Amino acid sequence: MNKNRRAPMGMGRGRGNNEKAKDLGGTLKKLLAYLKPYHLKICFVMVFAVCSTIFNIIGPKVLAKATDKLSEGIMAKVANTGGIDFNYIVKILLILVVLYAASSLFSYIMSWIISGVSQDAAFSLRKDISEKMNRLPLSYFDKHTSGDILSRVTNDIDTIAQSLNQSLSTLISNVVTLVGIFIMMLTISWQMTLIAVVVLPVSMTLMRLVMKHSQKYFTQQQNSLGDVNGHIEEMYGGHQVVKAFNGEEKSVEQFEQYNESLYTSAWKSQFFGSLMMPISNFIGNIGYVGVCIIGGILAGSKTITIGDIQAFIQYVRQFNQPISQIAQAANLLQSTGAAAERVFEFLEEEELTEDSATLTTEEVQNMKGAVTFADVHFGYNPDKIIINDFSLHVHAGQKVAIVGPTGAGKTTIIKLLMRFYELNGGSIMIDGEDITQMKRSDLRSLFGMVLQDTWLFNGTIMDNLKYGRLDATDEEVKKACVSARVDHFIHTLPDGYNTMINEESSNISAGQKQLLTIARAFLKDPKILILDEATSSVDTRTEVLIQQGMDELMKNRTSFVIAHRLSTIRDADTIIVMRDGDIVEIGNHEGLLKENGFYATLYRSQFENGQ
Repeated sequence: MNKNRRAPMGMGRGRGNNEKAKDLGGTLKKLLAYLKPYHLKICFVMVFAVCSTIFNIIGPKVLAKATDKLSEGIMAKVANTGGIDFNYIVKILLILVVLYAASSLFSYIMSWIISGVSQDAAFSLRKDISEKMNRLPLSYFDKHTSGDILSRVTNDIDTIAQSLNQSLSTLISNVVTLVGIFIMMLTISWQMTLIAVVVLPVSMTLMRLVMKHSQKYFTQQQNSLGDVNGHIEEMYGGHQVVKAFNGEEKSVEQFEQYNESLYTSAWKSQFFGSLMMPISNFIGNIGYVGVCIIGGILAGSKTITIGDIQAFIQYVRQFNQPISQIAQAANLLQSTGAAAERVFEFLEEEELTEDSATLTTEEVQNMKGAVTFADVHFGYNPDKIIINDFSLHVHAGQKVAIVGPTGAGKTTIIKLLMRFYELNGGSIMIDGEDITQMKRSDLRSLFGMVLQDTWLFNGTIMDNLKYGRLDATDEEVKKACVSARVDHFIHTLPDGYNTMINEESSNISAGQKQLLTIARAFLKDPKILILDEATSSVDTRTEVLIQQGMDELMKNRTSFVIAHRLSTIRDADTIIVMRDGDIVEIGNHEGLLKENGFYATLYRSQFENGQ
């Protein structure tokens, strides 16, 4: 046996293998409620399913007449009292052709409608998840991997769509088939019908037992699939770092753990799911044997005709088939339930609090940019506050630098200013107005940001630059690029402003990416500018050019500059020195050096280390 098969289970980021089965019934009810806009179409599906089934189940009864007429003709020919009435038999066969053709037509229409319903439902789910992402707080994305979220959008919704397409039509048509065939069998012989039906409770009981034990494995399978996707997405996105630090072996080892968890839950779920069909067939065949025995006895006593026996045998076969298909559909519904559970779990996540805005968009746009932090308290976890009693007033047009060691809370302050997170205490105001009294979209329209982590999307350079202001003209974009000292480098690219940036932005350098994000901030022309180590990925010569552009951009504009290279913020109006979430010093460059405190220590240490 492969040694990997003995690897420990349950080590992924998803839920463990000991997790109990979730509420399948409750999840399916939510899914049915979600399908409410399509109830009319589903009603049409049911009508066409009934029509298709009726035409299909009448067939054996009609064929029985041809069988009886054929047997009568053969007996008459043997007794020399007549022959076979082929004209009558041909008429019966033509009627059968019409019946089965009509059944197929209605079945085709039913399948066409249900395919549309399943894809419409999947489209709506994807749309709702996409919109939900914009309403979730950043804390949710901090706690969940992007691969797991993508798995819910792709794998889980695809599972729901495929299952709806297959199982919904199967359940409807086969339930109608069961009822119709039961009625037709009763019209032939109640004794044989009793034998055929008595096996149903046994079959259903066994299937319920299998479903009870298999549902938890279907849930684990979907969770493990999210873990595998998350790991692959992370390793693929950072493959250069993985190779640089020789992390391939560790990456493969971690993947094998996730893959092993997926393997274990997948084979168990598929194994238990696949038991339903053979169990159903076995019980059905027992009933079939009983029917044949009773039918032979009844035919011998001339209670029923040969044609009735032939029709009944066909009905028994058809009777067992929908039972097997319902069992298979129930198997699919378990996958649907597990997938839908993850999707609805995402859709039911706690959203950002509603904007209780009292300020209009126009009032916000007319603000000058004075910022006040008043006794701000904040922690990513409420029981661990990392920003304590933070108070600061910044006049409009001032340049404020925030410095301090890693983890001091510099970037956190900016996140709070833009309401990416809500405060645990205190308030933040712009021009004396609390930011909670503004719509988040209005508040964020005041800001322009250039972060350490550059973000560009798959598209032209022109498209990426216009992301800062979608209504900007090409001339305005080029003017912003000239101010940001970016225009020259863009013209060196093969297609200039129409150069395509690939998905990973790997066809341009890290420094060039940062230059483009700086130009994007120039284009937006914001009231408040945030520069979070904006020149960290450029060389010294380029940094001088950018700094000249920055000086022009920051004129008469409130600016927050987070910097580790202290030489770049000597001209700041105010320097805020932070440590462990608190302001420990405040002043300008010269004054802080004279105080010979924490800032002076940071400043000298950089030059002593050759920075």
